[in-house]
This record gives sequence, structure tokens and C-alpha cells, in this order.
Amino acid sequence: MNPNWQETWKENVEKTVEQLTKNSPFADMGQNAKTFFTSALQKLDVVTREEFDVQAAMLARTREKLDALEKQVAALEQAANK
Repeated sequence: MNPNWQETWKENVEKTVEQLTKNSPFADMGQNAKTFFTSALQKLDVVTREEFDVQAAMLARTREKLDALEKQVAALEQAANK
């Protein structure tokens, strides 16, 4: 997936709206639509696939470390109870 899909999608929507409203009495709708879509995309709080993959890998490593620590704690508790 294109990491700049949001920008590409926004540009395509802007071009389409601009073409549709160019000669209409609603010509200022193009600017309003642009503002609306820009605002809507910012509110989505989405990340690129690359950012997602980095976070997923970091989470997997953290999970592995947590599992190892849990095993160490269990071994220490078992040794302390003897």
C-alpha cells in the first residue's frame, strides 16, 4: 500500500470536486470540501503501514521480554519457597 495513500486520496477527491463545481453556482463548495476532507483525515488519526509494522514488531519484542521476565519471576518464587 502506498504510504501516502491519504494524500493521494485527498488529491483525487479534491480534483473530482473541483471539476464538478468549476462552473456551477456552488464553486466555493470545492474549498469547503477540501477543508472538510482535510479535517476529517486529521481526525482519523491513522498511521502508515510502515509505522504500523514498526509498532507491531516492537510490541512482539516487548511481549517476548515480558514472557521471559514472568518465567524468571516464577523460577525465583519457586526457589524462595523451597
